[in-house]
Amino acid sequence: MSAINHLNNFPIVQAQMVAWGEMDAFAHVNNVAYYRYFESVRISYLQTIGALEHLDVCNPVVAANSCRYLKSIRYPDELEIGARVVELRSSGFRMEYAIFSQQHKSIVATGEAIVVIVDAQGQKVSLPEELKQTIINLEKTVGNELESDAQNPHKPPETLLGKAISRLNHIRDK
Repeated sequence: MSAINHLNNFPIVQAQMVAWGEMDAFAHVNNVAYYRYFESVRISYLQTIGALEHLDVCNPVVAANSCRYLKSIRYPDELEIGARVVELRSSGFRMEYAIFSQQHKSIVATGEAIVVIVDAQGQKVSLPEELKQTIINLEKTVGNELESDAQNPHKPPETLLGKAISRLNHIRDK
């Protein structure tokens, strides 16, 4: 069973070997390693769409991220990690990740991140139209249809992470 069957709607998929040093005292991969895996595939996605070419004026940063651990992974294992954009926003996008384990022959973790675009001063700016279109085109290569929510940039979040961020923002704004 190939990971491609399980990650076929992720336009960016990369291989990752589990290193012995990523395991903790409980003999499974430590949770920090999952975030490193996500970071690595996110950087590959950002490189593919050209988002790292002009960091002085358009810098993608992670505003929030999460991971759902479905099964423990251990050394030795071969992983395949997928990344995709599932929602475009006025100043960024929401990404999803999945980790497929060759040992388990299944998805062992999923995650997501909210990526926002900031300028050189760290202020949120609009997602450039060219970058938005590049994301839409990349996602189409695996059958993902994305639409920009320009009509309603403040629509309610569709995920648990988004809902939690909204609650925190509401509390912070009081």
